[in-house]
Amino acid sequence: MTTTDFSTTLLVNQTPEEVFDAIKNVRGWWSGLYAESFEGESDKLGDEFSFFAGDGAHYTKHKLVELVPSKKITWLVTDSKLTFVPNQTEWTGTKLSFDISAEGDATKIVFTHMGLVPEFECYNDCAPAWTQYVQQQLPNWIATATATKAV
Repeated sequence: MTTTDFSTTLLVNQTPEEVFDAIKNVRGWWSGLYAESFEGESDKLGDEFSFFAGDGAHYTKHKLVELVPSKKITWLVTDSKLTFVPNQTEWTGTKLSFDISAEGDATKIVFTHMGLVPEFECYNDCAPAWTQYVQQQLPNWIATATATKAV
């Protein structure tokens, strides 16, 4: 059986450098929708942060394991508790990856949750949530963060 990691792609009008800096600031884009709290840092290799959302329904702890300036960011999920599915730790050991590249005058972002596959109990809830975060929250944050720096 072939499994497919969840992935979504978008284009934004900012530079790869601006996109890279905005994505590293996880608190700015990920914590805006459902988060109750965000703790830790997400700027340099080895940094760890925790994300809590949905009245305790979602907890994940992440470690920044790959950081290639203006090109790639990858976090390893080191702990998880998803109370809305029987296997509450199924995110543990998965990775969240952002591949960033110039595409004409735009920047292409490919987000992949490596290990989040259709066979996961949470897939039908998690895939749409990731789509909302990456396709809506993230580009809004990138535009806001870039505009703020320009002032």
